[in-house]
Amino acid sequence: MPLMPGAEPYHHQAGEVGVLLCHGFTGTPQSLRPWAEHLAGHGVSVSLPRQPGHGTTWQEMNHTRWEDWYAEVDKAFKDLQGRCAEVFVAGLSMGGCLALRLAEVHGEAIRGVMVVNPSITNDVPLLRLAPVLKWFIASVPGVANDVKKPGVTELAYARTPVKAAASLPELWSLVQADLGKVVQPLLVFHSTEDHVVKPKSVAIIRQKVPQATIEELTDSYHVATLDNDADRIFAGSLDFIRTHASVPLQRD
Repeated sequence: MPLMPGAEPYHHQAGEVGVLLCHGFTGTPQSLRPWAEHLAGHGVSVSLPRQPGHGTTWQEMNHTRWEDWYAEVDKAFKDLQGRCAEVFVAGLSMGGCLALRLAEVHGEAIRGVMVVNPSITNDVPLLRLAPVLKWFIASVPGVANDVKKPGVTELAYARTPVKAAASLPELWSLVQADLGKVVQPLLVFHSTEDHVVKPKSVAIIRQKVPQATIEELTDSYHVATLDNDADRIFAGSLDFIRTHASVPLQRD
C-alpha cells in the first residue's frame, strides 16, 4: 500500500539517551516530525514509527485496531532500548495514550514520559455506538487538522474509520485502570482550547498520577506539535530529558 508523501517514519541514532515518539489516531509521523528533529539536533536518539493502517488510506486502517498500533510502538521501544542506555517515551493524542501504556507495562525501563493533549477517555458520544455502527457505516467525518496556526496542515485522514475507532474504548479502559503504575516522571502539555480531546483526560491524569507536571498551552489547538506553542513543547521536553536522564546527551 503506497504511503502518503510525508507519512514516512523517522529514526535518528545519536547518543545514549533515546526517545520514542507516538503519533495520534488517523495521523502520521508528520505531526511529530519537527519535535523529533529538534530532539535529534540536540543529541537525542529518536524513533518515530508509523503505526499500522496510518499514512495510507482510512479503508486500510479499518483492518487494524489498538493492539496493532501498540505492538508497533512496543517493538520500536524495545529496539531503542537495545541501542540506548535510557529511553523516554512521548506521544500526541492517542499516541500519548500509547506512551502511557508503555510506561505502565515496562515500568522502570522507561525513564520518563512526555505527552501532548493525551486522549485516555471517550470524548465523542458517537463512539459508544461504534461497536454497532461499524457493521453499517465504514467511516464518519475526521477529527484531523485542529491547528490554530495559519498555513499549517496536519497530514491525516479526512475520514475516521469506524471499525478501527471501535477498538479505542478498550485501550482507554486499560490505560485508566493502570495509571497507578505510571511511576516515572510525567510531563503533560495541555492546550486550553482543544476541539478534539476534552479536558477530562488531563483531569484523570492529574488525579491518578500525582507526580505529573501539567503545562498549559494557551496559543494552540489539539495538534500543538505543529502549532504556535510547538517551540515551547520542544524546549520543555528537552529540559525534561536533561533533568531526568542520568547520562548526558551526546552534545551536552
